[in-house]
Amino acid sequence: MQSQRILQLIKIRSITSQRFSSNDCRRVVVTGLGGVTPLGNNVKDSWDKILKGEAAISNLGEAYKGIPCQVAAQINKNNLQLENSFSKSDLKIMSPATILSVLAAQEALAHAKLLDVTAEEEKNRTGVCVGMGMFDLPEVYNSHASLTKGYNRVSPYFIPRLLPSMACGHISMLFGLRGPNHSVSTACATGAHAIGDAFRFIKYGDADVMVAGSGESCIDPLAIAGFCRLRALCTSFNDDPKRASRPFDEKRDGFVMGEGAAILILEELEHAKARGATILAEILGYGLSGDAYHITSPSEDGTGAYLAMTRAMADAKIDPNLVGYINAHATSTPTGDKIEARAINRTFKEHTKNIGVSSTKGAHGHLLGSSGNLEGLFVVKACETGILPPSINVDKVGEGIDVEIVTKAEKWNSERRIALKNSFGFGGTNACLCISSFVE
Repeated sequence: MQSQRILQLIKIRSITSQRFSSNDCRRVVVTGLGGVTPLGNNVKDSWDKILKGEAAISNLGEAYKGIPCQVAAQINKNNLQLENSFSKSDLKIMSPATILSVLAAQEALAHAKLLDVTAEEEKNRTGVCVGMGMFDLPEVYNSHASLTKGYNRVSPYFIPRLLPSMACGHISMLFGLRGPNHSVSTACATGAHAIGDAFRFIKYGDADVMVAGSGESCIDPLAIAGFCRLRALCTSFNDDPKRASRPFDEKRDGFVMGEGAAILILEELEHAKARGATILAEILGYGLSGDAYHITSPSEDGTGAYLAMTRAMADAKIDPNLVGYINAHATSTPTGDKIEARAINRTFKEHTKNIGVSSTKGAHGHLLGSSGNLEGLFVVKACETGILPPSINVDKVGEGIDVEIVTKAEKWNSERRIALKNSFGFGGTNACLCISSFVE
């Protein structure tokens, strides 16, 4: 039975290779999801709480005393039961973000029914594209403190724990995946870039399956202090943490840092069909741009966001009037949310009023390099279920934000559901994914 399946897949690969050689690119679908988020330790719990409008933001502890921001969206590490998934030696060599990424990858592979693949050719054609926005800051200063006590006190795992690319490496080694092994680190656009790059690896024939996403875990006094010094974090809701993250609301004053990981399993369409996979959604296009403007602020006219969105739709070969939902990057900052809304209006003009827009960051905070992939996962769920996830804590839409904000979970009534997922990062790096419900 296994040999027949392998022969069938080889035949399909031959057909798709011929199609590719005639300048016709392969279609890429989503067949698995995995996530560890402040809302829940799996996709189901996280999605259910998103739709209910629950927030997972809480107060920080005594170690953060004196820092203007006192709130964050944290994962309850005690509930992860890491001893069930990792040995003591595993935990020594992995950073916190890598651990979360591995857990999310395990759930996603199981969801896609790819966890027990043993065929060597299949493993050779399955790759990993998992990024990380920031490395583990405590690892650096704790190791420096160890160095002051002597060279031999520095852990031999210091460098492997520090490298952002090691999440890719560990996932590849744990599951025996020998396709493209590619890591992305583009600040808060990391997760979306990782999915987009993985999409292209499949589209252009480098792989049949990709494990794609990102992990982030850098809630720490130094990181919180650093972002506060940039005046990027919320400081007005320390006494009411669940209402602190409020994208598009007139009282927004900065983002709330979150942590977590989300993984999508991307797969070439014919490959997915051949093994009887459940298809959740399709990745239609991917757009990238640079602001060429400022290290932290987007350009006032929103050109970078506009270019990323228009390029994603051009790559998808769709008319902008077909887009029915945009999952915005909107982080709850006074400037960024307004500029993104301006860019949406510039992109869609009169069609803007027909597009539902939301940012789920009100519920789970801003996961930095793991935001685009987590929110991309929620877009896949929206395309699959026909339910739009809401922006919460929007009491009054802020001045200059002229888009249709979805404030409660609502039905998405459309024959084919097509969405954009925006992600923007410091340094002016932008990504946009075009995702749709699957149709033959």
